This record gives sequence, structure tokens and C-alpha cells, in this order.
Amino acid sequence: MNDSTALYYNAIYADGHFEREKLGTLLNKGGAAGKIYQDITHPGLVAKIFHEKNKSHTNRQKLEAMLHNRPNIPPIVHDDKTYVQIAWPEAVLEDDEGFCVGYLMPLINTEEAVSLDHLMQKAVRKKVGLSESYANRLYAAYNVASMVAALHKCGHYIVDLKPTNVSVYKENMIVAVFDCDGFSIQGENGRYPSEFVSEEYIYPEGMGQSCEEMGEEQDKFALAVIIFKLLNNGIHPFSGTPRKNTDDMLTIQARIEKYHYAYGLWPDAYQAPNPYSMHEYFDKKTLELFDRAFCKGQKRPTAKEWKEHLEYLFRNLKTCKKNSDHVYFTSKGCGLCAMEERFKQKIAVVREEKNTPPKIRGLSVSDLSTETNERLKKEHRQKVIRTNKFALGVLIFAMLFFALLTFILKPIKHIITAAGLSVQLLIMCLIVYGIFIITDYGKQKIPLLQLNGLTDMLKIYVIITLLTTFIVINDISFSFLL
Repeated sequence: MNDSTALYYNAIYADGHFEREKLGTLLNKGGAAGKIYQDITHPGLVAKIFHEKNKSHTNRQKLEAMLHNRPNIPPIVHDDKTYVQIAWPEAVLEDDEGFCVGYLMPLINTEEAVSLDHLMQKAVRKKVGLSESYANRLYAAYNVASMVAALHKCGHYIVDLKPTNVSVYKENMIVAVFDCDGFSIQGENGRYPSEFVSEEYIYPEGMGQSCEEMGEEQDKFALAVIIFKLLNNGIHPFSGTPRKNTDDMLTIQARIEKYHYAYGLWPDAYQAPNPYSMHEYFDKKTLELFDRAFCKGQKRPTAKEWKEHLEYLFRNLKTCKKNSDHVYFTSKGCGLCAMEERFKQKIAVVREEKNTPPKIRGLSVSDLSTETNERLKKEHRQKVIRTNKFALGVLIFAMLFFALLTFILKPIKHIITAAGLSVQLLIMCLIVYGIFIITDYGKQKIPLLQLNGLTDMLKIYVIITLLTTFIVINDISFSFLL
């Protein structure tokens, strides 16, 4: 870029001194807020230039508050290399007309860092060349908690805290955070709120709030979600398997709103845990902290508490004897190995089902030829004919039985009449009810009985013969009708 096309702005640093900044190549078109340019004057810095000037006054106030209330998150030197942890503003940029147009911040090499969501899944880690070491994920969780704790100590809140908004360096899991101007910032004269928040990370009580109203509770909840996902192979703490097929399939955020946390010390009524969750292998204190973070009515752990607990876990890890990339926390053993074994068993079952040919009437589909199909059809027709013949025989026998019922019962007439009319009527009702049940069940099994007219006729026939028998046995006279 030559001087005729270069961008020049005035930089105002925290100590009040001015410098003339020359910007060079456009490095990144950035997000909704602004573009990122190379700073030629200070090669270790980059400039974020806002898309619009209409928030010049508000932006300046927020940036000045950030300059004067800087969190203690310094660059880390590791193996003679410096790693910038947070792109916190170094100076306010203004144009020659005095409008605030952006700010200078430390350069973070994005090629060396990846967002946290790349750490969650094994396939993604392999694709981007990340180590399979579980200890790395634990260390990443510790570094994120440390970063959030440092911000909270100054009264700043991230609000839109989620894995895609936090990065770590591939080699050592040191944290790398961008777009800090989107945080909720505490200034001397008040708070400058955040403007964004993302679903699946919004705390339950925040569902009725705007992101401008959110603060530390939102960060504490979102941080706990991130830590849970890092420790549990990417499983969201509010995901799971609904216990009833009839229940509505709620979104993750809807489950959060209703406190459907399935991995706590007490089971959740709506959903069971993901079958590949290894939460049962976590340290008891870890489970208690997650319960406090996700269960209704409890005091969420602070970022400082998480930092201290994760440091304790990191110092007391036990290396798995089967796989050096695996570590575990308790005497229960290696949860990673247990989940891998469970996954292998599931894959074996799926493969077996896939390799087992589907069958029709006991025969594999691959074995069905035209001749076999014709033979099966013939056998089916013969079976239907035999079933209908048997049913017809039973039907004829039943009709003859009920037709002769009066004569069959005559020898025990005195016993029947002694029982009384009420008992007789009750028995008749039970017989009729039984006939209805038998015919309705028979419709499902016997083709002949699927003729509605036939079964209706049988029911009417039984009722008439029973009434006739009742009248004859009891010598009921109808003279009173004359």
C-alpha cells in the first residue's frame, strides 16, 4: 500500500499522549462492528475501524473506560515465544475531524489459534491437528476460567460468552480473546452494556431480560456450560434423551429455561443423560459445582471458584495405563476408555444389524426369487382358506348351539329359575359382551370375520336366541300386553 492510499488516524493512548498511526493492509473484514487493518507504525498492533461513525461518542466513552480499567491478562512467554491472551484496546483512534473511528489492539496470530468449539469433538480435533490429550482440554477450561475471573475482578462481563467467541493457541491451550469492545464494560461513571447474547448459553433467569441487563450471572452460567462441554466431549449440559416419546422435543434454550439438567445428583423428569456422557466419572466436587451452576435456586460458582477447582483437578490427574492421552479423576477409573468401549459396542451392534439381511416370513429378502414369491403366495392363500373353513365350522356350531339352547337348558330349568331373573339377565349380558369381544378380536385374525355384515348378524342372532331362551325358561307371559 503506497502513501496515497494509506489510512492515517490519530491514536490517543491511556496516558494521554497522541501518535499519528499509519494503517496498511486489510487483514480481516471483521464482524458486524468493524474491519481489521495492519498497523504499520506499530507492527505488534492492529487497528479495528468501525463501520459507522454514528456511535462515535458512545464508542469513545466505552473505549476510554476500557483503557483506564484494564484487566490483568498479560501476554505469556512460552518457549521464547509471546502469546497475546486478549485483544484489549491500547489506544482510541480518531480521524482528523475528531470522530472516534476505532481503536488499536495487540495483534493475535489467528493462524496459531482455534476457537474452543474445535476442541469438543474428536473428528474436528483430528482435522485441525489438535492433540487428543484430555489434559489439554482441562487446561483450556482452566485458562478460560482464569480469563473470565480477571475480567470480573474489574467489573467487566463478556455476556456473549460461547466457544466460538473464545480461542486458544493450538500448541499450548493458552487463551486468545478478540472483540473485547463487545463486552459489558464497567467505567468510572457507569456501565457500557453488551449488545449481543447467544441462545444455548443464556441463563434461565435471563430469558426475560435484554442483553444490556445481563452481567455476572450470565457469564457464570455460560462459563459452566463451556467447562462442561470441554470435560464431557462436547455434550451440552442441557442436552439429553427425552424420557417419553410423547413429550415435545424442546430446544436446548427451552430446556435451559425449564432447568432440565440431566447430569446432576438428582435425575431430571424430562430427559435422561446422553448415553455417551462421562459425567459419572467426574470428581464429586466437580459435579457439585455443576449442580450449583445449573439447578434452580442454587448459588452459581464464580469464575474464581472454577479456576481454583480446575487447577486442583489438573494437579491431581491420574494418567490412564491403556492410553497416555487419557486421564481420570477418581477411583472409578478412566471415563474416556469407558465411553470409547460403549461406542465400540454400539458400532458393533449397528454393523451386525446392517449385515443381517431383512427377512419376510422368515426368509431373507436376498433369497426371494419369483418362484419363491409364488410359492409363498400360494401357501398364504391356502392358509387363509383353512382358517376361513375352520371359522365357518365354529360359526355353524355356535348358531346351532344357541338355536338349541332352550332344549339344552330345559333339564336344569329349576336351577336356573331358582337363581332369579336378575342373575339370569346378568349372565346373558356377560355372554353377549363375550361374543362382542370374541368377534372383534377374530376380525384381526380371521379374514372371514372381517365381513362386518356377518359379525353383526351373529351378534343379533345370539341376542335373539338368548332372549327367547330367557322367556321360555321362565314361562314369561305377555298377556299383560293385551
